[in-house]
Amino acid sequence: MKDLTYLRNVVTLALTPDKCKGCGTCLVVCPRAVFAMPNGKAEIANRDACIECGACVKNCSFGAITVKVGVGCAAAVINSFLGRKGSCCCTLPEDDPSCGPGCC
Repeated sequence: MKDLTYLRNVVTLALTPDKCKGCGTCLVVCPRAVFAMPNGKAEIANRDACIECGACVKNCSFGAITVKVGVGCAAAVINSFLGRKGSCCCTLPEDDPSCGPGCC
């Protein structure tokens, strides 16, 4: 399951580096190895692997991580089906070049 990738650039995961204290809890609780800690603070290493389970948010004592649990892929699929284009996290990335990591 570690190798699965969902729709690209639709995950609502965001990390505020200034709030991260480098405890590493997000690396421990994430089932998909989304995070890395190359310099003593967490970084999002594989954003598209995130399944928006929310374990990182619930276990981050410093409020450095946010995610809308289970929203990204579902919203992208529904909005693409409805023909919506041009707004962040509402379409596939090819439709909106401004949509990218941290846009939600």
